[in-house]
Amino acid sequence: MRDPSGADEPEFQAVVDALDDEDCHDIIESLTEAMTASEISEACDIPLSTTYRKLDLLTEASLLAEETQLRTDGRHTSMYRVDFENVAIMLTDEHTLDLRIERPPEKPEERLASMWKEVRKET
Repeated sequence: MRDPSGADEPEFQAVVDALDDEDCHDIIESLTEAMTASEISEACDIPLSTTYRKLDLLTEASLLAEETQLRTDGRHTSMYRVDFENVAIMLTDEHTLDLRIERPPEKPEERLASMWKEVRKET
């Protein structure tokens, strides 16, 4: 679940590393809607193995959200979508760098999925 206090925010370096990667830029720019890793690989002309590494980098940095798409045949797949609107790096009064990630509002179904995820962690 998203924490307004920022407690669940990623490490500064993880975000900087992801934003400094050209393949990650291509992936972010191609995700106008949720896509599978295979679809992203094809759209960005990046080998699938590289695509998975970049998706890990982007999800670790909390710049992409990974969602499971349930299928009737039992073969579920991960879908990826952009999970930020703005990223800002600021210099604080103490001369330290501060990272702020502005996120899109969660849809009701995303809130429900987040709540269930938290409940499963507790049990």
